[in-house]
Amino acid sequence: MTTASPAPANARIIFTPSGREVVVAKGTTVLEAARQGGVDLDSVCAARGICGRCQVVPTLGRFPKWKMSVDAASVSPWSEREDVFAGRREMVAGRRLGCALHVLADLVVDVPAESQVHKQVVRKDLDLVGVSVDPVVDLRYVEVPAPQLGGEASDHRALAAALAGEWGLEDIVVEPLVLAHLRQVLAKDPGTTVAVYQKRRVVAAWPGFVDRVAGVAIDVGSTTIAGYLCDLHTGDVLATAGVMNPQIRFGEDLMSRVSYAMMTDGGAGELTAAVRTAVDELVGRLARDAEIERDRVVDIVLVGNPIMHHIYLGFDPTPLGVAPFTLATGDTVTVDGRYVDLDPPRATVTFGPCIAGHVGADTVGAILAEGPHRGDAVQLLIDVGTNAEIVLGNRSGLFAASSPTGPALEGGEISCGMRAAAGAIERVRIDRDTLEPRFAVIGAEPWSDDPGFEAATRDLSIGGVCGSGIIEVIGEMFLAGILDAQGRIVGELTDRSEHIVAQGRTFAYVVHHGHQPLMITQNDVRAVQLAKAALRAGIDLLRERSGLRHIDTVRLAGAFGSHIDPVYAMVLGLIPDGPAGSATSAGNASGVGAVRALLSAEQRKEMAAIPSLVTKIETATEPRFQDLFVAAMGFPHTTEPTPHLATMVDLPHAREPIGPPAGDGRRRRRSRREGT
Repeated sequence: MTTASPAPANARIIFTPSGREVVVAKGTTVLEAARQGGVDLDSVCAARGICGRCQVVPTLGRFPKWKMSVDAASVSPWSEREDVFAGRREMVAGRRLGCALHVLADLVVDVPAESQVHKQVVRKDLDLVGVSVDPVVDLRYVEVPAPQLGGEASDHRALAAALAGEWGLEDIVVEPLVLAHLRQVLAKDPGTTVAVYQKRRVVAAWPGFVDRVAGVAIDVGSTTIAGYLCDLHTGDVLATAGVMNPQIRFGEDLMSRVSYAMMTDGGAGELTAAVRTAVDELVGRLARDAEIERDRVVDIVLVGNPIMHHIYLGFDPTPLGVAPFTLATGDTVTVDGRYVDLDPPRATVTFGPCIAGHVGADTVGAILAEGPHRGDAVQLLIDVGTNAEIVLGNRSGLFAASSPTGPALEGGEISCGMRAAAGAIERVRIDRDTLEPRFAVIGAEPWSDDPGFEAATRDLSIGGVCGSGIIEVIGEMFLAGILDAQGRIVGELTDRSEHIVAQGRTFAYVVHHGHQPLMITQNDVRAVQLAKAALRAGIDLLRERSGLRHIDTVRLAGAFGSHIDPVYAMVLGLIPDGPAGSATSAGNASGVGAVRALLSAEQRKEMAAIPSLVTKIETATEPRFQDLFVAAMGFPHTTEPTPHLATMVDLPHAREPIGPPAGDGRRRRRSRREGT
């Protein structure tokens, strides 16, 4: 008599889309099988059927690839736990809870993207493609037994023991801020959700089950502060907002703020209080916009230039105002919310690392977002602002410099300049024959020569030209022959156009004959030349020092840089000559880098390592900088040819210079013939 072979005690599970195979004992839940096999399947509630993050799809049918047939008998039937969950929350048809689904035979299980811990974020407007959601803050639900006489000596130990027993988290530290109210939390509900920072620090606790917390990424700019509130589970950007940096009242540029800190008793404290208040209010606004409780914001990542970095963290900024521009620290700094006056202070606050005294965490964030260090193509990354940060290189090495461009390119120090606000002229074109301008303003769609322009701008006050408009009008003046290559407004053209007018011994170009004419003066042109020459000299210095003469791509970043038309940037000589399409906008790359570091622990590690990849070139001590600066004063450039630009625009015929080149930053006797 033969005895039938006993049925196998184990079952094979194939998890898709990873294709990973796990062998488990029959009766094991799919969630436990995923944990045993290292499969990416999420859970917060420790398999209690509360969170619903472990939803999977058991797939039935024949699978020749794996020599497997799966039918309804391969899994346990629908359970009471799933009934309860589906009664509380919507559950997609065909899905099961991995913590309630038992494996009875060989099985193929699909793990949907939203059930994976390390979800891929696909958000092209912020360029988060390829970022895997893996925040440094995890939610963990535990049930802590009520205290008994003779039991655990403290709530701290009881919570730590529960986290060790249910989640395998050892050596847990509970922050004093949490201990201050932990007894009230546990008394309200023994089921407790905690937020654990980097798998060892409990930074927040709530009674009952909580399955949604948020983080905020912030780019602390000298002019504007931009914030992005993100769901730390899905990676979704739930709200974005920006505020003006209130430190502007202490000075338009960074050095004037450092001077304020130096010269005013308590000045540094005033600067710190102003920016901390602005960040705190921004976090509150983002939470309101996303309709999420403020205390659910548990992680904040900031980037900013070195002076903003020091002022926000309460470090003395004055050493950054004088050579050798020494940082208090260039490392990543992590503090709790109380240190930086956040209310309520549950969030852990991380300020990214700096590269050097004038190249800060905002540049590190931009590098993280754009990734020149990850590829072979040579990238030129420029954050155009009052102080321009420049990065050049590829995976073989990065070189960085900062150039003191001043505020001219953004409209500062320009007679008709203004910030990018409603009514500001932002685009300009000049007719090559009549020298007549037409323009577009912020807040209205039609151009000035369109029939609907007057109606569209009736409620707007056209009060000036913003940064992108300054770049375009100077570029157009050169292309139309109103400016010569040395930057001189050609006074001989006054007979051709009423838009070219005498102004003392120099001339000006009137962009708009309004109630108060808006004009570009000779001094305005010189201010732009000085700014663009400083930027271009920094770029050329990096090219020389790195040996990377050929540049594959140029990325223009920052609130201002991203609005510059790359063609006009080449016309002015802001950036080197290159093929059409090689220069593009990077948007707020610094902010995108902060979002990446917020959502991904791996990206945060990469951010911390970036400064070690960068060779900083100090323009202030480089003998070649002045020579490169003088060569960059001309339009587009005094010595470097522009063959690619010549295919994009009709460059004017070179004029013979009238007198020596002007505007090299040195005072000299003006030539009566030159008129400047």
